[in-house]
Amino acid sequence: MNLSKTTEYAIRILCYMASDKKQIFSAKSILDKIDIPQKYMRRIMTNLSKSNFIKSTHGRDGGYMFLKSPKTIYLSDIIESVEGLDKYLGCVLGFNECSGKNPCAMHNSWVDTRDKLFKTLTKTNLNDLNKKAYFKY
Repeated sequence: MNLSKTTEYAIRILCYMASDKKQIFSAKSILDKIDIPQKYMRRIMTNLSKSNFIKSTHGRDGGYMFLKSPKTIYLSDIIESVEGLDKYLGCVLGFNECSGKNPCAMHNSWVDTRDKLFKTLTKTNLNDLNKKAYFKY
């Protein structure tokens, strides 16, 4: 399973910013490090700001900075902010009416995997990710 590009970019942006939690990051510096289209980044940053993970400051020395500690921002929060968790926690075959009472053909096989995925997403925060070598900038 892969995360969407939107979620991937949001996580990469926040991990980059978490490398120096007190710094104000210009849009240009983020664009240079993450290599994301500017219009796409603006939309992601708007969603992250609306979720109160970060705030934007305007003016010559403006940019983006954290409102919350990276230790309190979980993958599930980021996914919910930029696209919603339903895509990852709903029916694996995409049915709207899939449940224990009305299961699809894959329901019983998917439930344990879905629960493990949800547990991982709700227990992994930005600080955990930045301890790994994957996000060194």
